[in-house]
Amino acid sequence: MGRFSGFLAGIAAVSLVAGCVFAGVARATTDAGEVRCEVQSGRELEQAAPEQVGFDSERLAAALQFASERNRLNVQVFRHNCLVGSGPTNDQTGNVAWNIWSATKSVVSVLAGMAWDRGLLDLAAPIDRYLPPGLGDELHRSITVENLLTETSGMKVGVLTEGITAVIPLDPNSAVQALGVPLDNPPGTVFSYSQRNVDLLAYVLELAIGEPLQQFAQRELFDPLGIERDDYYWARDRAGNTYGYAHLMIPPNDFAKLGLLVSNDGSWGARQLVSTEYLRKARRPSPANSCYGYLFWLGPGCAETPEFLPDDVYSMAGLGMQNVFIIPSLDLTVMWTGAFGNVSSQGVSGIVQNTEELPHEFFRRLFDAFQDNPIPDPGPYVEPPLRLDPSRFVDANFILAVFGVGPYAYPGCNVFACLNYPLAPPFADTPPGCVIVVCLGPDPRTPGIR
Repeated sequence: MGRFSGFLAGIAAVSLVAGCVFAGVARATTDAGEVRCEVQSGRELEQAAPEQVGFDSERLAAALQFASERNRLNVQVFRHNCLVGSGPTNDQTGNVAWNIWSATKSVVSVLAGMAWDRGLLDLAAPIDRYLPPGLGDELHRSITVENLLTETSGMKVGVLTEGITAVIPLDPNSAVQALGVPLDNPPGTVFSYSQRNVDLLAYVLELAIGEPLQQFAQRELFDPLGIERDDYYWARDRAGNTYGYAHLMIPPNDFAKLGLLVSNDGSWGARQLVSTEYLRKARRPSPANSCYGYLFWLGPGCAETPEFLPDDVYSMAGLGMQNVFIIPSLDLTVMWTGAFGNVSSQGVSGIVQNTEELPHEFFRRLFDAFQDNPIPDPGPYVEPPLRLDPSRFVDANFILAVFGVGPYAYPGCNVFACLNYPLAPPFADTPPGCVIVVCLGPDPRTPGIR
């Protein structure tokens, strides 16, 4: 308890100093008289003392300590754009490139919105408009861009086996491989959480903008946010296509900026990087899934989002709980990264299924840290019974297809050669120190904030 008490005392001291520093600076305020901050493209985001935005310092520190004890390696709490809470290990983890897994999908959505804003991408168009002649059959080419954004392409799903050949990495061409995946349903009718679906979207997006996806992303998105090219690593397949479904390894301090951009309806200071109109579309539930928009999870009880959060909550979500939670009605944004940390009485299957447990318990504590609690305490998390269907996660045909075998193989595309695309050797794209989850090490080519 002595160490924890010292931690709380340190937080209180920092808050006191922050209050003294901010007291002499003219700053915007909300209708409630709370401080409002400006987003920053520099390395240090604008901070405020918790009390200046309606939090109690000690109770906020306790919520952050709880998260850190549950494998949350980096936690950042923002209110009115002000950084008001940081996890106790943030100094060690904030600048380290970390795989945000499926939260990468939401970044692809933002880039699609930027292309749409510029008139380069038609959301209603079939991908036939963008694909090279002869690539893919008529049914696959009839899939629309919006089908890919809403995960309603109809593709078969095997979440783990779809992704494992990128982790290795063996994929010869993820977009071509996607065009070989059979469709379980007609495009636009049923939600199916396909990884290949978003890899195909990233490829279509690159064709639409007419330049490498990461070049466009750096110039139009990352540069304005102050995210430097050496900060992150975004994996490509062996044909050079950027993965859309996962594998953006980016420091939490930069990940938080992406969350703040979205929470500010696409504006960053005086610049509108992605239109509010597009983000409104992205936050509109698709007819096929009330929990999902354009590669964002929407509403309470969806993905890792606790059921007692306000109706307007939405999130970016990746494997192992890499999240940005945004609650517009409270002007609250929470970013965290880590390695699971939820607990279950039902073993590994329960941990995989019941990912809401940790966010439920954290947000109980976070709302209790408000000086005027906006949400009644829902009580401890009640774990539901197991309902996992393992067949949704594993389908060996995805792995066989990489070797040109089985019903999901695209003719002429396998681990040795793929149509006329030159293939790099496995691991050729991977910088030193980057291994599946994180990029670490002293090599100057290793991504991270320095």
